[in-house]
Amino acid sequence: MGYIFIFLIGFGLAVSGGVTIIAYINLVPAGLSLIDYLMFIQGRFECYFLPIGIIIMSIALFKLPDIPNST
Repeated sequence: MGYIFIFLIGFGLAVSGGVTIIAYINLVPAGLSLIDYLMFIQGRFECYFLPIGIIIMSIALFKLPDIPNST
């Protein structure tokens, strides 16, 4: 049960970071180049939630115990 909880925390962080990155991509039509955009999101702490969440989900998936077949 603990690994599922850890997976859900990672999923929430990944969603939060992904939505933030997508929201900040609206700065590109406002005149920022792709390099400026990448430099901008590199300095934003909430954009790091996406890779952190993916790492936490990966760890939880690899540590999940195997479920035996009922047959």
